[in-house]
Amino acid sequence: MACYFMGKRLYINEVILGTGFGIIIGPYAANIFTPRSWGSLENTITLEVMRIVLVTGLFAVGVELPCAYMKRHARSLLVMVVPTMAFGWVVIASVIQVLFPQLNYVSSLCIAACLTPTDPVTCAAIIRGKYATKHVPVNIRRILTAESAANDGLAYPFLAISIYLTVETSVQTAIGKWFLVGWLYQVILGTVFGAVLGHLFSKLMKICHDKGFIDRESYISQYLALSIFTMGVANTIGADDLLAAFAAGCAISWDGYFHAQTENDAFSSVIDYVLNCGCFIYIGAWLPFDDYHSPEYGITPWKLVLLMIAILFLRRIPFLLMVYKFVPEIASWKEALFSGHFGPMGVGAVFVSSLALTRLPTPEHPPADQAQYLAATIQPIVSFVVLGSIIVPSVVACIAARPYPWSIWTCFPILQDQQWMVMSSEAPRLQGVISNGSAVDTLLTAERVGAGL
Repeated sequence: MACYFMGKRLYINEVILGTGFGIIIGPYAANIFTPRSWGSLENTITLEVMRIVLVTGLFAVGVELPCAYMKRHARSLLVMVVPTMAFGWVVIASVIQVLFPQLNYVSSLCIAACLTPTDPVTCAAIIRGKYATKHVPVNIRRILTAESAANDGLAYPFLAISIYLTVETSVQTAIGKWFLVGWLYQVILGTVFGAVLGHLFSKLMKICHDKGFIDRESYISQYLALSIFTMGVANTIGADDLLAAFAAGCAISWDGYFHAQTENDAFSSVIDYVLNCGCFIYIGAWLPFDDYHSPEYGITPWKLVLLMIAILFLRRIPFLLMVYKFVPEIASWKEALFSGHFGPMGVGAVFVSSLALTRLPTPEHPPADQAQYLAATIQPIVSFVVLGSIIVPSVVACIAARPYPWSIWTCFPILQDQQWMVMSSEAPRLQGVISNGSAVDTLLTAERVGAGL
C-alpha cells in the first residue's frame, strides 16, 4: 500500500522505499534485521538472494520484450552493450585508481566490473514507473530494458579477467582461462543453453495448452518455475546463469504465443514486485555504513562521493553521445544524453561484488597482498555507489515530476525544448521523437510501437 501510494503520488518506486525500510530495520537503526551479523554465511546468502532476484528479473525482461525483439534490434544492442560496457569499465577503473592509489589497476578493473553493468531490476522498476510511462518514449524504454538485461550477464567476463590477473601468477594463464572459461564456456554456453531450453519449453507448453492438458493458470505458473530451473541447471554446469535466464525468456516470447496467453495477467508482475521489495529491504539492511570511513584502506566519504559523481557523468554519457547515430532507437543527442544518464546500479552490482569475494582470499588486517586488499575494499566502494545510484534517479524523478513551475531542470535550459524532458506533471505525453526533437504525429507513433520500437 505504501509503495503504491508513494509511486502514484510522489513518483517514488519500490527500490528507494525498500532500501529506506531496510536501513530503518537494519543494524544502524532498529537493529531488527542484520545480515552482516551472520558471519561466514553472510556473503553466500547475499550472493544467492541477489542471484534469485536477478534471474527472475532477467527472465521477466526477456518474456516481456516484443516478439523477436533481440533479432530485430541486434545492431543497436551490440553498440549499446559491448563497447559501452568496455568504455565504462576502463573509465571507472581509472577513476578508482586515482582516488584509491593503494589499489593497482587490475584491482581497480575488478571493482569497476561490479559497477559497469546496468541493473535490470532497478531499471525495470524505474522504466515501469508512472513518470517514465508518461514522458519517456516507448522505443527508449524498451532498448534500455533490453540493454540492462544483456549487459548484466556480460559482467562475468569483465570480472573474470580481473580476478584471473589478480590470483594467477602467469598473465598467459589468466588470459587463456578468461577466453576459454569466461567467454566460451560461461557466456556462449549459457546463452545457447538458455535459448534452447526456453524454445523447447515454449513448444512443450504450447502443445500441452492446445490439447487441454493444462489450463491458463498452470501455463502462467511456469513463469517462475522455469526461471529457477534455468538458473539451477546453468549454475550446476558452471555456465552464465544470468544470460541463460534472459535467453530463455526471449526464446519463450519469440513467436508471441506466450504473450497471447498471459495478456492482462498480473501474476508475473506481482512476483517481480514482491521479490524486488524484499531484495532492496535486504540491501538496505546489508549496507556497511561503518566501512565508508576506513582510512587504513584509503576509504573516506569524500572520495566515495567524488567516485559517485564521476561515475554518473563519465560511465555512459560520453560514449553514447559519440555513437548514438548508430542506434536507430535513439533519435537525437538529447535522447542519447538521457540514455547515458540512465544507468542505475543495484542488485547486479551487489551480486557481482559478492561473487568476486568468493574468488578472493579472506583479508587479514593489515592485508598481506593486493588480493587481500581488494577483498577488503570491494564491497564498501561498490555498496556506496549502489546506494547513490538508488537515491539519485528516484530523487530526481520525484523533484522533476512535481507540478511546480520551477524544477531542478530549469538549470539546464538546453533540455527544456524536449517535451519528454519537461519536468511538469501536466506536460503532454510524447510518444515518439525525431532527430530535430519535435513530436511525431499519432500515425507514425503507432507504426513505431507496432514495429517493436
